[in-house]
Amino acid sequence: MLKPAIIDTNIIVSGLITADADSPTARILNGMLKGEILHLMSEELLIEYAKILRCPKLANLHQWTEEEIDALLAEIVANSMWREPAPSEAAPDSSDSHLWRLLAAEYGSILVTGDKLLLSRPPTAHSVISPRSYVEILRGYSIHEPGS
Repeated sequence: MLKPAIIDTNIIVSGLITADADSPTARILNGMLKGEILHLMSEELLIEYAKILRCPKLANLHQWTEEEIDALLAEIVANSMWREPAPSEAAPDSSDSHLWRLLAAEYGSILVTGDKLLLSRPPTAHSVISPRSYVEILRGYSIHEPGS
């Protein structure tokens, strides 16, 4: 069984602005929107997604309206598993403490991120992996018809 994932904000941003629809970040974002990826969500993570997507510098890149951003966030939440964060060990960067607390809320969950600091120092009992590694895991869980 595929463990639930926490998708870091940098994956959402990259998936939204990339021109390569086959990039790992675009595939992850599309999987979240289609309900194909089991992902965890909390109020703190949703607030972070919303704040970053509305950042003026990023808004210039993605050119989405407020309504489009709201619809994107609503779809991400609708396809997620909501969890209340739990006490956890300290994150390597205090601004990422909410991610560690969300990981602690679901035993065995994984964090998908491009943040090198988080990748190099995962919390106890959890995995922190790159988008490329996560897409490889997803491929392993795909169901293929004979001859396809």
